[in-house]
Amino acid sequence: MSTAKLYSLSSDELRALQMVLLGMLIELDSICKKHGIKYSIFAGTLLGSVRHKGFIPWDDDLDVAMTRPEYEKFRNACKRDLDDGKYFFQDNTTDPYYRWGYARLLRRNTRFVRMGQEHMRAQNGVFLDIFVMDGVPKFAPLRGLHNFYCFILRKLLYAEAGRKATEVKCLRMCYIILNLVPRNWTFRRLEKLTIICKTSNLVRHLTFPMPKGRKYGFCRSWFEELEDYEFEGHTFPGIKDYESFLVNHYGDYMQIPPLEMRRWHPVSNFSIEEI
Repeated sequence: MSTAKLYSLSSDELRALQMVLLGMLIELDSICKKHGIKYSIFAGTLLGSVRHKGFIPWDDDLDVAMTRPEYEKFRNACKRDLDDGKYFFQDNTTDPYYRWGYARLLRRNTRFVRMGQEHMRAQNGVFLDIFVMDGVPKFAPLRGLHNFYCFILRKLLYAEAGRKATEVKCLRMCYIILNLVPRNWTFRRLEKLTIICKTSNLVRHLTFPMPKGRKYGFCRSWFEELEDYEFEGHTFPGIKDYESFLVNHYGDYMQIPPLEMRRWHPVSNFSIEEI
C-alpha cells in the first residue's frame, strides 16, 4: 500500500497544467491535420467543450479518441513529425515499462505521478490520453464474454499498480499473483483482440470500462462523423452527434455536479519545467 502524501495542486498550478495539456492537443491536432487523420476530443474534454468552451474548471486531464485505422496512421506520423524535444509518444512499443492499454502523448520535463504509482518505472510526465476504438461483437450474447475478457486483460495490466495501490490486503495479494503474468503476453492478447469485429457498428476502448448502466459499446459513426468545437479559444474536431454521446456517457451532462461529486486524479508529485 502506498505511503506517499497527497500533493494538492493550487488553482494556479491546475491552470498551468491545463495549458500544458492544451499545447499537447495543439501538437496532436497539427499532426492529424497534416496527415488527414480523424480524431475526436473525447469524454470530459468533449463535455468541457460543450458546457464550458474549454476545460471543465476542476479537470486535470485531456482525452482524445480515434478508430483503430486512424490510430495506426497517427502512430506512424508521430515517428516523423512529433516534436521530440517537447513530447514523447508513449505506448507499450515505445516504453518497455508502460502498462496501460491506451497511448499517451507525454510532455517532457514534467512530473505528474498519480497516488499509488510512485513505484512504476514507465516514463512519467503530464500526459494526454489517446483512446483507440475497436469493434465489439455484433452477436449480443458474445458481448458479455468479450467484456469479461477485456476485464481480465485490464486487470492483468493494472496488476503492477494494484499490488501497491490497493488498500484491501486480499486484493493486493491477487494483484501480486496477476503481476506474474508477463506484460508482453497480455499485450499480445490485446493485439489479437483488435483484429476481430472490424466491421461492427459498435466500438469501445478494450482496456477501459464502459460507463456503468450504459449500452455496451459506442456507435462507430460517432468517431467518423465530426464537426469543430471551440476549446480554450481554439477549434478541435469532436463527435458531431455530441448530444447522443454525452447523454450515453453522463446522463444529464449540462448539470454541474456538486463539489463532492467532482472527480480529479490524486497525485503525489507534480512539476512543470520550462523547455
